[in-house]
Amino acid sequence: MEEISDKEKIRICSDYILHAPPGEFTEVFNDVRMLLGNDAMLREGCAAAFSTYNKDQFQPVELGSDRPKSLVTRYNELPDGRFFCPKSSVSFAYDHLRREASEIQAYKEANDTKAEPFRVALQQAANAYLENHYGNSGVCTVFAGVDKSSSLPQLTLCIESHGFQPKNYWNGRWRSQWSVLLSSKEAELKGVIKVQVHYYEDGNVQLVSSKEISSQIQSSNDASHVAKEIIRVIEEQETAYQSAVHENYQTMSDTTFKALRRPLPITKTKFDWSKVQAYQVRDEMSKPQQ
Repeated sequence: MEEISDKEKIRICSDYILHAPPGEFTEVFNDVRMLLGNDAMLREGCAAAFSTYNKDQFQPVELGSDRPKSLVTRYNELPDGRFFCPKSSVSFAYDHLRREASEIQAYKEANDTKAEPFRVALQQAANAYLENHYGNSGVCTVFAGVDKSSSLPQLTLCIESHGFQPKNYWNGRWRSQWSVLLSSKEAELKGVIKVQVHYYEDGNVQLVSSKEISSQIQSSNDASHVAKEIIRVIEEQETAYQSAVHENYQTMSDTTFKALRRPLPITKTKFDWSKVQAYQVRDEMSKPQQ
């Protein structure tokens, strides 16, 4: 049998890394490391996959007890591989394996000054929204930039929330991204919501769901008004999506899952598999002696 080339090995390992369920990056990395058996090749060849995974997952990052959490995304990556946090006006190096920030330095963005009041207003409104709807599990960051096609100032809001319960055999992450071009007329708010949940007690089940959204908002020179309009639409859309997912699962539980298997055996009693050995012993003892 022809041996797989190093290039193909890296491609396969990178694919495993990029598809790691939320909260299970370390476990997948350790498994891939054992299979490959070459740490140098893994770290050098899969470095791009580590970075892509963290940016795609909106990985939250601690920047010290005196600063709010930030996110690692493609929207705040600097040319030298560092990242910046507009909330704290700092930049930082990021270890994509340890998922830790270091070398934190003061940083000032060279953004359009017209966009900055809108970014600040949207960040404040988003903070209040997360506190009401996500509690302590949510992190959000607003980034300001310029749209390449229209040259208009652009705001991008990234939201991340996760629940990792490995002791209960499940992990899940919510991500949503919202972008709007600032103009004096009606503006289009575009968003995408992504949900991924992995449940692995006595099985291996994953939910991977996403939805793209487009809605119109009334834009003006009033930063506070624009921020409130954006959050109003986001709240409506995210609430509707969450309700739809819940309703869909309820429908599947009542129809699809029941069609796949009986909720209970014919005896109407769940079989205790942990006692299967005892059942076998009892059956053997009840057999008539020859």
